[in-house]
Amino acid sequence: MADREQPVTLRTRKFIRNALLGRKQMVVDVLHPNRANVSKDELRSKLSELYKAGKDQVSVFGFRTQYGGGKSTGFALIYDSVEAMKKFEPHYRLVRIGVATKIEKASRQQRKQRKNRSKTVRGTAKSKTASKDKKK
Repeated sequence: MADREQPVTLRTRKFIRNALLGRKQMVVDVLHPNRANVSKDELRSKLSELYKAGKDQVSVFGFRTQYGGGKSTGFALIYDSVEAMKKFEPHYRLVRIGVATKIEKASRQQRKQRKNRSKTVRGTAKSKTASKDKKK
């Protein structure tokens, strides 16, 4: 855990205030010498302090560590409100940060098999084949 005590420097560039989407967006350069990488959770908390916003309004993604380490570059969005974030941010990123819950559904292969089985029957029998799939 001595890794978390190492200093981390955040630099933002290409800062844009996007009024239509109710957010600030920027490229974030993270300098982390003597450290493998910085967690997105830690970056969210540091950016929320820096821009005086709640941690649940910050979204970070797309981080790539430079060859040789010591520097990572990614993208950050700081929303004006949690409502704006829920409205405009993709669902999978909301799930990642814990704002939304993942929608559980059958695997892709199972959905395709059900679709193709229902092609072979006509009319009300289609619902019967779907219920047979659920029983198996």
